[in-house]
Amino acid sequence: MARIAGVNIPTAKRVPIALTYIHGIGPHVADQICTSIGIDQARRVNQLTDAEVLAIREYIDANFTVEGDLRRETSMNIKRLMDLGCYRGLRHRKGLPTRGQRTHTNARTRKGPAKAIAGKKK
Repeated sequence: MARIAGVNIPTAKRVPIALTYIHGIGPHVADQICTSIGIDQARRVNQLTDAEVLAIREYIDANFTVEGDLRRETSMNIKRLMDLGCYRGLRHRKGLPTRGQRTHTNARTRKGPAKAIAGKKK
């Protein structure tokens, strides 16, 4: 089992698909990594040599912010907005959508399940 950026990536999958299991690496970036290192995208992770896994690991460490560092950076950005007291920070603090979506009828993901209102039935 290959371990890259602190994540055990699945061995039976193709290399670009397996790399997307790392937080911060999507399909496009995974394709970029494979082409820059020179790994065929049809190969499986269990077919990689130790040198190729090491090359992938070093390339990711040198060029991308992934996993814990990325999560920490994101949470610090949100905390900064909340501390500033700007509009986006207030929306984060209240648990409401931050990017201008309507909340009168939707936004159930951010607001949680609907709360029943007593005496509303006619």
